[in-house]
Amino acid sequence: QVELVQSGGGSVQIGGSLTLSCTSSERTNSLAWFRLAPGKEREFLGVVTWESKIRYTAKPVQDRFSVSRDDANNGIILRMNNLKPEDTANYVCAARKAGGLATQSQEYDYWGQGTQVTVSS
Repeated sequence: QVELVQSGGGSVQIGGSLTLSCTSSERTNSLAWFRLAPGKEREFLGVVTWESKIRYTAKPVQDRFSVSRDDANNGIILRMNNLKPEDTANYVCAARKAGGLATQSQEYDYWGQGTQVTVSS
């Protein structure tokens, strides 16, 4: 059973930055970040893979967010800049044993505990 442990998050002012980390108990081929805001559907943010060396950030947030692999911890890092109130959400990492560019939540097998990010003035 793969276990994902998240760290980071919290409250930040508009325009601020945050970094979220997710470490996995074992190597999986794909790790991704999603977020869920009240009244909205779960949103894909980015994915990294080891086998095919993919590092992809979703277009809607590409100009402010970036994902990267954390090889030392079998993990994924999400760096967020210029945060806006609409970025307020619960952020969760996910893993799957298959590789490839997977952007749908149903393609992932394991989920982290979630981290709340609140952006306010």
